Amino acid sequence: MLESIYRVEGAAAETSAFAGGPWSPKLQHGAAPSSLICWAVEQLPSPVPMRLVRLTVDLMRPVPVAPLTIDTEVVREGRKIQLLSIRLLADGIEVVRASALRIRIDAQEPPAIAHGPAVALPMPELCGPPDFFATETPFLKGIEMRVARGGFRIPGPAAIWYRATRPIVADASISPLMRAVIASDFCNGTSSVFDMKDWTFINADLSVSLGREPVGEWILLDAETWVGPDCVGIAAARLADTKGYFGRAVQSVIFEKR
Repeated sequence: MLESIYRVEGAAAETSAFAGGPWSPKLQHGAAPSSLICWAVEQLPSPVPMRLVRLTVDLMRPVPVAPLTIDTEVVREGRKIQLLSIRLLADGIEVVRASALRIRIDAQEPPAIAHGPAVALPMPELCGPPDFFATETPFLKGIEMRVARGGFRIPGPAAIWYRATRPIVADASISPLMRAVIASDFCNGTSSVFDMKDWTFINADLSVSLGREPVGEWILLDAETWVGPDCVGIAAARLADTKGYFGRAVQSVIFEKR
């Protein structure tokens, strides 16, 4: 088995070099702390059966490849909702702040029309890997990709399947929710609008909304990006698994000339 990204003891998380991102091996890829936050949310109990419907992650500062402290708080505990606050601190400094919303599960069966649509794009086993990606980035060595439409070298909307292969937390499986959050962080790279050789782009946040819980290991990002005249934009994607679409992901993105 591959070495995990994190080893968690209580509120302390030791970080391995495999968390490293594209900007520097000393700084974490955004998907790493976002998935750690998702894992932390899943460890917290709820008063009645509930499921996660929204996770919003604000990347306050670059996250170092260093020990982190996980701080969690129940902000609102109700009969129908639970609102959670999760923070990651590095050497006592807040680097990531997130909020998670859970809603009570209702045993009623909704009409069939309420379910998300099926995926019309090819399944991952019918798609090939991308012809280009920064595979020297440590975190990406634990990610498989299959291109369903478009591609990293092709500006415009694109659809790519993602599968995390490296454990995120030692001695813990990667849940489908964690897989969805990991894939969602690739939203802006999936649907680039500028030539990557000339422009950099980095997201300041990530928000994932879930109409149902995902299933399986492969997550599809059906993504597109819009840029304003001030070089600030959004990357948005429909999220799907092999059973159909289940959610949305949105990032606020900053574009800068190299």
